[in-house]
Amino acid sequence: MPESDSSSAQVHSGGSLADELAAPAVSRAYVCQCGRPVYLRNSQCLACGTPLGYVTSRVGVLPLVPTDDPELFTVFGEPDGPRYRRCTNFSTAAGCNWLVPDDQEAEPGLAHTHGLAPGLCLACSATRTIPDLSVPENPELWQKMEAAKRRVLSQLLALGLPISTRLADPDHGLAFDFLSNLPGAPRVLTGHQDGVITLNIEEGDDAQREKTRAEMREPYRTLVGHFRHEIGHYYWDVLVAPTPWLEGFRALFGDETQDYGQALQRHYENGPPADWALRYVTSYASTHPWEDWAETWAHYLHMADTVDTALSFGVNAVNVELTSDLFTREDLWQPDHEDADRFLDFLNGWVRLTNVLNELSRSMGQPDFYPFVLPHAAVGKLQFIHQLVTAQRGQPAPVRAEGGEPAPVQEPPPAGDPVPVQDPPADPASVATDVAQPDQAPTPDGGALPPAANQPEQMPGQTLQQPLAA
Repeated sequence: MPESDSSSAQVHSGGSLADELAAPAVSRAYVCQCGRPVYLRNSQCLACGTPLGYVTSRVGVLPLVPTDDPELFTVFGEPDGPRYRRCTNFSTAAGCNWLVPDDQEAEPGLAHTHGLAPGLCLACSATRTIPDLSVPENPELWQKMEAAKRRVLSQLLALGLPISTRLADPDHGLAFDFLSNLPGAPRVLTGHQDGVITLNIEEGDDAQREKTRAEMREPYRTLVGHFRHEIGHYYWDVLVAPTPWLEGFRALFGDETQDYGQALQRHYENGPPADWALRYVTSYASTHPWEDWAETWAHYLHMADTVDTALSFGVNAVNVELTSDLFTREDLWQPDHEDADRFLDFLNGWVRLTNVLNELSRSMGQPDFYPFVLPHAAVGKLQFIHQLVTAQRGQPAPVRAEGGEPAPVQEPPPAGDPVPVQDPPADPASVATDVAQPDQAPTPDGGALPPAANQPEQMPGQTLQQPLAA
């Protein structure tokens, strides 16, 4: 690995393990000015006491130096650089360690920093509704939600994916509603619609989430997994539906205009097809092309972040003894693409790494770290997502044109013959919402609660969920 650079997130260089496993993003290993390692959640170095903060334009946790104004900081070693202040949620139960540019005009990377709520960082500006914090258990559950969301958003920034808050794009921007079940109200269900992602905060309760996972016979259920799945729906709307990438999507994932409600009902009444494990990353992915996309998208983000993190800390899985065969060019969607070999290296690096991580988990008597078997048929879909993601790097954030459609991003490589599609439904947004968690039966009276009215104690740009009147 290259020597530590305390002023920015490390970047892989020649001669590192990254060259052999082809990690797709940047390092997850952060270093304080004293040379000790620090981590994504840290706001202070435990070794030397230096304040730390996450800077979105630098995609990393950096050591800070207070200025003459005790509320403002500069990055260590850059006294004349941009100045930052703590996110307002630093001192709340959310415990946010992200920074807010004091002067956004002087801060590079404005595609990711515009549209901030007063005093809030990018991650917190994207949260539209938080649970009623007067309920004793809710502050801790909210903290877990925000920590998982920051993890995922930091990865999206590292991958160069566009993030627009609802403040920047009121109709299609990204927003999160973190809601709790209220007496007499329909059960809150996790889902996505038109950029709004709703999550039931009971998913932050480890015991409740594990109980649900066991009842649904799921191999994996985490907060990070929920965020990655639902944000996959958001990026389908932004990066696929209004762009030339839709042709390749339909060739690989199928016709998304088929009735979503009927597909979901069929899945819960009849279960997945008998051969789902040969064609999909999960059984829920077999429900509908939208769910196949979201599950595969989440899987790609799992792979990319885990490989990046492993490489950042020098985990060597190149010489591990494999329990399964490596993938080849014949498994790819476009085997002759100029980036095919790099993607294949990344994919097979993941296979090697998960063999090691599963064995480490078993040595502690824990369930497998990676409780999946990746089918050959899913590899082409993963390559499609890899190409779509890498095409966004260096691209301007999609701008909505008149009529609400985003401008197309970089053209995709030519796809194979597309599958025939039906006319789109009259209101595609009306069927683009998940009505249940992956592999969870829908609740008959389920649905997400609308955002509540403002309350005086709310954070700027956020709304507190209100209890129903008795």
